[in-house]
Amino acid sequence: MKIYDISMDIHEDMTVYKNKEEKKPRITVVQDHKTGSSYTSYITMEMHTGTHIDAPLHMIDGGSTMELYDLEKFVRKCKVFDFTNVEDKITEELLQQKNVEKDDFILLKTRNSFVEDFDFQFVYLEKSGAAYLKDVGIAGVGIDALGIERDQAGHETHKALLNQGIIIMEGLRLKEVTEGEYILFAAPLKIRNVEAAPTRALLMEGIPIDSFK
Repeated sequence: MKIYDISMDIHEDMTVYKNKEEKKPRITVVQDHKTGSSYTSYITMEMHTGTHIDAPLHMIDGGSTMELYDLEKFVRKCKVFDFTNVEDKITEELLQQKNVEKDDFILLKTRNSFVEDFDFQFVYLEKSGAAYLKDVGIAGVGIDALGIERDQAGHETHKALLNQGIIIMEGLRLKEVTEGEYILFAAPLKIRNVEAAPTRALLMEGIPIDSFK
C-alpha cells in the first residue's frame, strides 16, 4: 500500500490566493516551555486556506454548510486525470477525452502542481467543463489550484457544481501522482455553519478499490 499526501502545508509563509497578505495564516504561541508547563498555540486563518473543500454557501445565498455533507463522500474511490499538457483551461472538449462517469469523484492534475508560487494564470475548470461534469452527474471534483475558476464573471463554474451538490476541493498537490484510480481520504474539519473547511487530503493505492463506492 502507498499513501500520497496531496495537501498543502499550512504555515505563515505559504502560498495563498492572489498573494493577498490578509489570507496568510497567523500562528501565535500562547505559552512555551519557558513560560509554562506545556506548549500551546493557536491559529487564525481563512477557511479557504491551503487544501480545502467548498460548501454551497460559499457562492449560493442560503446554500448548505459544511457539516451537512455526508462523511462517506470524502472516503471513496476517485479518478485522477492528467491535464498537465493544458496551458489555460479545462473545457468540456478536454473532459470528453477522459472516462468520466456518473458518481465519479475526479481530481484534475495540471501544471499547477509543479508551481510553488501563486500563478495568476493558473489552469482552471472553465464553465463548459463544469456544465459537462454537472450533466454527467459526478459526485465531486478537485483541482491543484487555490481556485477552481479564474476570474469568471458570476462564478459560473462554482455555481454550476455547487447548485447540484457536487463537492469542490481546491488546493491539491498532485505532482507525485499519476493518472489512475485511487482511494481518497479527505474529510474536512467538522465545523458548523461555515462555507468551507480545510482538509488533509490523502490518496491510497494498493488496496482493493472495489471495496469502496
